[in-house]
Amino acid sequence: MRRALAIVLVNLAVFLVLAELLGLLLYYEDTGRLFYLYRKPYEIVRETGEHRLTADGLHPYFGPTHAPGTPFDIPESLRDSPTAPARLQTNNFGFVAPFDYPFVKTRDDQFVLAITGGSVGAWFCQVGARRLIDDLKTHAFFRGRDIVPMCLAHEGYKQPQQLLLIAYFLSVGQTFDLVVNIDGFNEVALGSLNEQRGIDSSMPSVMHLEPLINLVDRATLTPDKLASLAAIETYKARVNRLAERLKTNRLASVHFVLDRLYRSARTSYQTESGRFSNLASNPSATSLILATPPIKTHDKTTVFDAVASAWANASLSMHALLAGRGMAYVHVLQPNQYYTTRRFGSDEAGVALSDASPFKAGAKQGYPALLAAAESARLRQTIAFLDGTHIFDREPAAVYIDDCCHYTLRGNHLLADFIAEGVKAAPGPWRTAE
Repeated sequence: MRRALAIVLVNLAVFLVLAELLGLLLYYEDTGRLFYLYRKPYEIVRETGEHRLTADGLHPYFGPTHAPGTPFDIPESLRDSPTAPARLQTNNFGFVAPFDYPFVKTRDDQFVLAITGGSVGAWFCQVGARRLIDDLKTHAFFRGRDIVPMCLAHEGYKQPQQLLLIAYFLSVGQTFDLVVNIDGFNEVALGSLNEQRGIDSSMPSVMHLEPLINLVDRATLTPDKLASLAAIETYKARVNRLAERLKTNRLASVHFVLDRLYRSARTSYQTESGRFSNLASNPSATSLILATPPIKTHDKTTVFDAVASAWANASLSMHALLAGRGMAYVHVLQPNQYYTTRRFGSDEAGVALSDASPFKAGAKQGYPALLAAAESARLRQTIAFLDGTHIFDREPAAVYIDDCCHYTLRGNHLLADFIAEGVKAAPGPWRTAE
C-alpha cells in the first residue's frame, strides 16, 4: 500500500508541476508576460459590485446615459500611441471625457471642438480625435491653437438627441468653436427598430430605452424578460466572483481554468443582455416614462423616408442654432459596411458582415433614404455636409471590427483625415487664414 501510495503521490506531483508549466506557457502566449511578475487585469461588473441593477440612467433631456464614473476601456488594438490610456471614465454628464461639463476656456488660444453622434462618434472621440487634431494643425489657422475635443457622443444616440444636446449646452453657457456631428447609421438602423417595437422613430433607441423603462416600471416586464433579467444578474455575480478569485490566485495552472470560466461567464452575460434588449415588453399605459407611439403609420419603405426627413431637419436646426452664435458646424454621414462598394477580405467579412445582424436591413434600406433627404433638403448647399459613405471603399486594410458599424484604428484614422479635409473647406474663420 505504501508503495502504491508513493507512486500516486509522485505522479500527482509530476502532473501538478507539468500543469503549472503548461499554465505558465499559455499565460505567456496570452499576455507576453510571466505569470508571477504580472497579473492580467479583470473587469468586474461595477453596478453589481455596488448592489445596483444598472450603471445607466435616464437623463430628463437626453435619454439613456451612463452614471458618472462609469469605466470605459480602450482595447490595445485601438490605442493610437503607447502612452494612450487604457481606461477612461464618464464625467458628470455621463460622457467619456477627462473633464466635467460645461468646459470653460482658460486661454484665448483654446479652440473647443465638440463631437456628437452615437457610439461611432463616442469611439471616434477617443480613437480618432487626436488624428483629427493633428490633421487640422497642418492648417495655418489651427497651428497655434490648443484644440480641446469635447465629446458629446453616446452609444445609441440619434437625432434629435444631438440637436437637444447642443441646445441644452448652449443654454447653460457652453461655447463651441466647431461642432462635428457624425451620424446617420443609428437614425436608420435604430429608428426602424423603434417603429417595429411600437414607439416613434424620433424617440431614443428602443434598444437602450426599453430596458431602463423595464427597471422603472415592472408592469412592462413579460415573463420572458423577467427570467432574462434574473439570468443577467446571475451571470454578473458569477463574473465578479471569478474576477475576485483571479486577483487572489497564485498558481498559473489554476489561473488557466479560472480565466476560461471568467470568459465563459462574461460571454453568457453579454449574450443574455443582448437577448433581453431584443425581447418585446408589455405596453403600459400607466408607465411613468411615456415614449411616444408612432406619430404616423408607415410601411417598411416609408418609415425610412420619415426617419431621413427628420434627420435632415434636425441637422439644419443644429446649423441654425450654431450659426446664429458664430459657431461652425460640420455634418458627417458615417460610412457603414451594409452600404458600400467595398470589397471585403475573407477575414474582415467574417467579422463585419452578418445576415443575422439586427442592423443590416435598416442600414441597407435607410442609407439611400438619407442621401435622398440630404438632396431634397439641400444639405450640401446649406451646411457643410460630408458624405463619408465611400471613404473606405478602396482601403485594403481591415476597417470594421464588428457586424454593426464600428471601426478599427485604421478606419478611425481614415475618417479623421476625411473630416479634417472637410473642415478646412467648410465655412469658418480658418477660410481667411491661408
